[in-house]
Amino acid sequence: MSLHDQNPGTNPYAPALGAPALGQPSIVREGLPFPLGATWDGLGVNFALFSANATKVELCLFDENGQQEVERIELPEYTEEVWHGYLPDARPGTTYAYRVHGPYEPAAGHRFNPNKLLLDPYAKQIVGELTWDPALFGYTVGSPDMDLSFDTRDSAPFMPKCRVVDPAFTWGTERRPRVPWDATIIYEAHLRGYTMRHPSVPHRLRGTFSGMMHRSVIDYIKRLGVTAIELLPVHAYVDDAHLIDKGLRNYWGYNTIGFFAPHPRYLGTPFITEFKEMVAHFHEAGLEVVLDVVYNHTAEGNELGPTLSFKGIDNASYYRLAPDPRYYINDTGTGNTVNLSHPRVLQMVTDSLRYWAQEMHVDGFRFDLATILAREAYGFDEGGGFLDSCRQDPVLSQVKLIAEPWDLGPGGYQVGRFPPGWSEWNDRYRDAIRAYWRGDEGCLPELGARITASGDLFNRRGRKPFASVNFITAHDGFTLNDLVSYEHKHNEANGERNRDGHAHNLSANYGVEGPSSDPAIRALRLRQMRNMLATLLFSQGTPMILAGDEFGRTQQGNNNAYCQDNEVSWIDWTAVDEDGRALLSFTRRLIELRHALPMLRRGRFLSGVYNEQLGIKDVTWLTPAGKEMIPADWENPLARALGILLDGRAQPTGIRRRGTEVTLFLALNAYHDRVKFTLPQVAGGSRWKCLIDTDRVDGSNSAILSAGAEFEASGRSLLLFELALEAPSPVPSDHAAGSTDDRPSGSVVTPAR
Repeated sequence: MSLHDQNPGTNPYAPALGAPALGQPSIVREGLPFPLGATWDGLGVNFALFSANATKVELCLFDENGQQEVERIELPEYTEEVWHGYLPDARPGTTYAYRVHGPYEPAAGHRFNPNKLLLDPYAKQIVGELTWDPALFGYTVGSPDMDLSFDTRDSAPFMPKCRVVDPAFTWGTERRPRVPWDATIIYEAHLRGYTMRHPSVPHRLRGTFSGMMHRSVIDYIKRLGVTAIELLPVHAYVDDAHLIDKGLRNYWGYNTIGFFAPHPRYLGTPFITEFKEMVAHFHEAGLEVVLDVVYNHTAEGNELGPTLSFKGIDNASYYRLAPDPRYYINDTGTGNTVNLSHPRVLQMVTDSLRYWAQEMHVDGFRFDLATILAREAYGFDEGGGFLDSCRQDPVLSQVKLIAEPWDLGPGGYQVGRFPPGWSEWNDRYRDAIRAYWRGDEGCLPELGARITASGDLFNRRGRKPFASVNFITAHDGFTLNDLVSYEHKHNEANGERNRDGHAHNLSANYGVEGPSSDPAIRALRLRQMRNMLATLLFSQGTPMILAGDEFGRTQQGNNNAYCQDNEVSWIDWTAVDEDGRALLSFTRRLIELRHALPMLRRGRFLSGVYNEQLGIKDVTWLTPAGKEMIPADWENPLARALGILLDGRAQPTGIRRRGTEVTLFLALNAYHDRVKFTLPQVAGGSRWKCLIDTDRVDGSNSAILSAGAEFEASGRSLLLFELALEAPSPVPSDHAAGSTDDRPSGSVVTPAR
């Protein structure tokens, strides 16, 4: 029977494999302090929970639906700050949670309250939804003493619960794709939003892991040509109370409460192995799976937040507290900051990463607000505990690690400062490309640095160009379509009077705010989208594409759709029109070229240094007239066009020998009118073949031009040429090699227009 044939509303293990029935007290043994969490060994379940400051821990067992507490068992042993016990009669499907006793002294950083049911930080599955109620708070809401008061109400009726799992899964012949970094193209998507309106996905599977692994979905992603799907958070998270009150949800999921458990809403079956099945299907298609993970904060908020797990288990250990330990350090802007300086908390995070990498076969991670993970008490440290742990770990050092290298704390912006082994989101690339194509003045120096993998930021300690994860759009901000359709954010639907979201978007509407029926405006917007996609995929570094940008998806100008679990954020596959299909075809062509032309994704940073032995440079910057740029050209604030010669015969390794890759010429024109370019003359070839012209809807332009010929680049356009190398001519015995020009005469110049 297929997993999908199961009723997702039932516990498949109950009652035969569930918790003991009411009235039959369990026999508890000492068990072991490791591994942490609830571990089934085939004979029973070992429960282990870290708490350095608790005085007693009670294991609470529930009926199969998690509605009624059927037994409460005190864990009998306390070993090296771990409370543990073993239940020989417990099985997979057992539903449980904890109550933890200890001092309730907020002024000292302790917030123990055994009236509050607590989730296991190591729970592999969480069942049920959180229902917001005053009983969830450790203090009495509305009390004049605020969080110094003590609430005695039982929170269990309003809490989700944990479930013991059987990790068994038949991976069969599944193999990890292990795509090299220099061949990686990341595709950022929201699992729910990607499938909620997909016409080929059955309604009952939409918004789930089962929907994401649907053959039509995977086939589309594979045909697009990307190599990795990066999913927004899928760890169990909580919908904020203030959003629920407005009829909204925490759609993005950056509000984690369980670092080992998949979000219950994303399960279309009762089995967490559904996630493994999804990964296996992606791997079968040669696609990697990268998870966006949130280890910097939890859903419990500040001193006025609820008590759901960590706060009630050992608040003083799990969180960074202020000098007055009643309060929290808030480097995240969400109320609390996870304390990775504590060895057990660091262990929890690295255990979580290893679990997803080893047990769930995930290929990499993108770390939200990663600067926090590298921050010690004295500030950011690229040799800090977490970064060192990842670098030396035999598992984590072999998966893709991507940092969002900023947070809200002091010294929080650290782009380029992460150590070897890490790649980083490069927001300076995003801003440079947006500003350049918008036509801003003085953009050339920044543009040049960014499209060559930002060597000024990343070329140190042996890091490679792929360390720069280049993007123009991401989940946070405008979509590509909105970037060229709106000058201002339109976040009114978020219920915050449009005060949320970033106002510095470097966007333009080209005459009309929002959708336009004007053919000229529509054509310009589409050309600008093609320009930015081409720039992204022809830049050195690792490109990341936001799902839906390949066919011009819109969010109606909302640049902070974190709470829009609806048509604003869901991709509308049925709305893809003729323009969208053309843009999709164009994007596929760009990706094909990136895969086919290694010169677009070099393994070493371009230097621009003349190699006397080979007689070439790996990159030469040219004015439109074909002359090599000098400082005055770079510094001209009105200059909006340049040429880039990428000579593939410059060996990309440290070995001084001639390479065999193609030679390319990129012409970029952000000026609003046509600009004349002169094609460079390069030894070894006399003709240039146009591969891409963004002035064309499909990007095609079959022009073949002679070296030294002039052509016109349309206003706001990009062209890519490939040098047609000539076969070497026989050299007569009395002819001195290299004394004449071997290029054939009479080359036909085909005008670009």
